[in-house]
Amino acid sequence: MNLKQELQQLNDKLDKFRRKLAAAEQRGDVVIVAQFKREIEAVTKQINSVKNQQSRLLQKQGVDIQHLPFHRALTKAEQADMGQLKKSVKGLVVVHPMTALGREMGLTEVTGFAPAKF
Repeated sequence: MNLKQELQQLNDKLDKFRRKLAAAEQRGDVVIVAQFKREIEAVTKQINSVKNQQSRLLQKQGVDIQHLPFHRALTKAEQADMGQLKKSVKGLVVVHPMTALGREMGLTEVTGFAPAKF
């Protein structure tokens, strides 16, 4: 299971525990309330762990891409014909600034990274 799916499942679990906690508080069931508070705390720790792991993977991927020797912003014409550009440039990696990787790298425009000048 990938990290995105795992994070989604954990968030679903957290939501379910919060709903059950609210119902137990309404009933005034002290034992169940304490149990769900412990469950919520444990799931929150797991969520933070998965988010940190995602962040580390993005940072590593960003560093690997930035170590490619050549990079430049892509023109609108190149962006429009991305298939042709990728065919003509061997090993081209295109990073959009609105993706998680682009935000992590701090990009402001669509940028191409490649091992050779293009």
